Amino acid sequence: MYSRFEDVPVWQESRKFVNKVYNVLVRNDKLRRDFSLVDQLKRAAYSILLNIAEGFERSSNKEFANFLNIAKGSAGEVRSILYILLDNNYISKEDFNILNTEILTISAHLSNFRKFLLSKSDYKK
Repeated sequence: MYSRFEDVPVWQESRKFVNKVYNVLVRNDKLRRDFSLVDQLKRAAYSILLNIAEGFERSSNKEFANFLNIAKGSAGEVRSILYILLDNNYISKEDFNILNTEILTISAHLSNFRKFLLSKSDYKK
């Protein structure tokens, strides 16, 4: 399958997404002042990337699938925060649509990859 977590397509997508979130944060002075919301968004976005990597390093597909499930939960958290940002005029509708579309895609890819792993034998090679 993959020899390193960096080769996993959904990890690559998540890495790009984290960078896009960061770019939105750094160019928005109003948003940067809402420290707790910014911190929560960064932690949730980072969690997706980190859980994919941590799960990959586990010894079984079942364990990896569990970490993908946690990453999917973090993707839901990011989506909720995006709505908060939009509702409070921290981000434009355009930025919201771009980020929301990407996080929905990542969430679907996490779900599909999880199903794939659970359909295979339990131990990685």
